Amino acid sequence: MFYVLGDIHGQTGALDRALRLIEADGGADRPLYFVGDLVDRGPDSRGVIQRIIDGQDAGRDWHCTLGNHDLMFAQFVLTGRVSHPEIKSGKTWLHHRLGGVHTLASYMSENELDHPEWTSWTEAQEAGLDPSSASLRQALSDAARAAVPERHIDWITALPLMCDAPDNHLIVHAGLRPGRALAKQTRSDLTWIRDGWLDYDGPLDHRVVHGHTALDFPAHHGNRINTDGGAGYGRPLVPCAYEGGQWFTLDETGRTPLQPAA
Repeated sequence: MFYVLGDIHGQTGALDRALRLIEADGGADRPLYFVGDLVDRGPDSRGVIQRIIDGQDAGRDWHCTLGNHDLMFAQFVLTGRVSHPEIKSGKTWLHHRLGGVHTLASYMSENELDHPEWTSWTEAQEAGLDPSSASLRQALSDAARAAVPERHIDWITALPLMCDAPDNHLIVHAGLRPGRALAKQTRSDLTWIRDGWLDYDGPLDHRVVHGHTALDFPAHHGNRINTDGGAGYGRPLVPCAYEGGQWFTLDETGRTPLQPAA
């Protein structure tokens, strides 16, 4: 038996509820896999990362794969990078739709930025910082390097791109490139893929459990299970459980079978 949590996106309240549901299901000491996208959009990305680190430090059998939003956060702190070719719209990580400013605010909101173009964290979170000048981005990146604990960045950059789970399951953030061996999968595909993956209904060497593409509720597609129920957009974070060859979702009433879509 094991459990999976989809994209959390800075929602510590939703994470705490999901962990209570898993504990009530008898899974406190069972393996738990986080599919990544721990940060952005929600109000407390810092708290989400710290809760998972604390659980691992306490000896919990918790595993996490790298999500594209986690990667963008770490790259901004380390290098100031905000643009990514996988974002076809051209929006940057600081655009309000991507939610990177919310992540920075969870570490830095007690201190306003000392820069002539800066207004306030409240306004920055509402409107985003895309577009913004190179000097403002640099000042923000410098401040982030000082504010974000080194352990958080080290932990993110050490996250694996995929994890093996029992009964031939594979945990990955976004998905796989069908027809390509695992050893030849790229980081870009594993953390960003949609085209060529979401419409693929053929056989796979593993049953893949992923997130990245937000739904209204987790869904079983036969060859894959998408666990992203849209917590980043205010919907519940729904724990998924696997036991005895079957998948289930959890809520306060208990388990509900997660059946393959017709």
